[in-house]
Amino acid sequence: MNMRNLGYVYPHNARSDFPIANDKLLCKEKLAPLGVPLAKTHYSYRYFYELYNLERDLSRLDEFVIKPSNGSAGNGILVIVGREEGTWLGINGRQYDISALQRHISDIIFGVYSFDNQDAAIIEERVVQHPKINQMFDRGLADVRLIMFQHQPVQAMSRVPTVASDGKANLHQGAVGLGIDLKTGCSSDAMLKGTAISHHPDSGAPLLGIEIPFWDEIIYHATRTAEAVPLKYLGIDIAIGEQGPVLLEINARPGLEIQNVNRQAMRPLLEAIR
Repeated sequence: MNMRNLGYVYPHNARSDFPIANDKLLCKEKLAPLGVPLAKTHYSYRYFYELYNLERDLSRLDEFVIKPSNGSAGNGILVIVGREEGTWLGINGRQYDISALQRHISDIIFGVYSFDNQDAAIIEERVVQHPKINQMFDRGLADVRLIMFQHQPVQAMSRVPTVASDGKANLHQGAVGLGIDLKTGCSSDAMLKGTAISHHPDSGAPLLGIEIPFWDEIIYHATRTAEAVPLKYLGIDIAIGEQGPVLLEINARPGLEIQNVNRQAMRPLLEAIR
């Protein structure tokens, strides 16, 4: 971790540029004019008084995602998949009335999910996952994480949610990591909590030899994103929607678990680019 920070993060990423990765709204403002595919932002709330219009705003939406602009590790994200008689249904099977949603958004603004710093809540469109990815596990949103250095892809993995991860694509919370071959876009390895597996622990679906849809487009948009931001060492997270890739966020200090998932040390790959 120290080698990553001292050798790559801090020499190539100025701290003054970290906000482009930390703030999802700022990132969207930067990338949207470039045609990078992003989930549509329906509403955003930075101040408590703006929640006066929340019920009116949400009455127009059946499906949406609530997330903190400065959150991390999937914390604070709430996925709504439908409505039933005045309440909204979460992907976790729970029902939420307007008061519950208002409390959740208030927590986001207050900074509960961003280290007690005041934050903004984003209401954005729900990405409908590609059927091929749903075959592995359909209760949550998988993503592809790419490590980029000097605008070039270094390593890639897909993070597939599980019941244990509560539908979140977070390895530390129990998601499955798939090592992805950069050239072919096919999964070569699958790891769960440091243990090699071949099938999803909940669905039983095979995980090896899976061809990630839209792989060439994923690489293209990841490269364009890396070229557009001042960070030279970063992680890029992309979901795979029905119609194509959707960029979720970028990370100035991506974790190193990706090299374990791929069973390949990252340093020689980085040095080859340097």
